[in-house]
This record gives sequence, C-alpha cells and structure tokens, in this order.
Amino acid sequence: MISVIQRVSQARVEVQGRAVGEIGPGLLVLVCAERGDVEAQADKLLAKILKLRIFSDEAGKMNRSVQDIRGGLLLVSQFTLAADTSGGNRPSFTNAAAPDEGRRLYEYLVAQARQAHPVVQTGEFAADMKVHLVNDGPVTIPLRVI
Repeated sequence: MISVIQRVSQARVEVQGRAVGEIGPGLLVLVCAERGDVEAQADKLLAKILKLRIFSDEAGKMNRSVQDIRGGLLLVSQFTLAADTSGGNRPSFTNAAAPDEGRRLYEYLVAQARQAHPVVQTGEFAADMKVHLVNDGPVTIPLRVI
C-alpha cells in the first residue's frame, strides 16, 4: 500500500459541497491499495501511521506520534498515488488495485484504524472529493509498505 501522510492543524473532505470527514490537529493520510496488496499491508501501514513520531515535543523535536498527541486521523482513498508516468506524460494506473479490491482494503484499513484510535474520519471511496488542509510545518511523508 502507498500513502502520503501530512501533519495538519486541520483538514476536511467535502463531497458535493458537504463535509464528510473533518479533523483538527492530526494526520491527513492519502491511501492507495496496489495490485496484490492484502490485509497484512494495511495492518503494517496502520501500525506505522499510528507510531510515526512527527509531532513536536516540549523541546520542539519531532518525537511524538498521533497517538501521543491524541490527534485525529483523516483517511482518504486516492488511487492516483499508484500513477506510473514512465511511459509518457499520461499517467497509467494499472498498478492500483481493482476498484472492488481497493474499496475492500480501504474499508478494512478504516475499520482497523477505528478499533485502534479514537478519532478517525474518512473521505468517500471513489467520490470526487475536495480536500482542504492546513499542512503543519509543512510535514509531508510518503510511505509505502510491502
């Protein structure tokens, strides 16, 4: 699975003008399941997201996780993370999981996150979403688990 993690002071996702997910301080996580991914990758990704120490401690050092600060998680599906542009200027998305499998793994990740963390919001799978965020830092980290 591929993800892009952004430390945010706030973030929200809108679908057709209505907010479907919103958090204050925490992590906006864009997520893409790739062909061949299974639940083990989702579990590994979630563990890394929850433990990633990218929030400042009292000394200003990145030393706290989203769990440590009791921040929110906003999980948003984004198949375009699997884009392959090696063949030209038009991206190919053949590395992304098929839509049904992508949805299944995304929903699995969300369910696991809700069991492990108190504040979990989401986008809407396969919807045309507008993502609004205030990137804190900015801190943006790409993460791929195999």
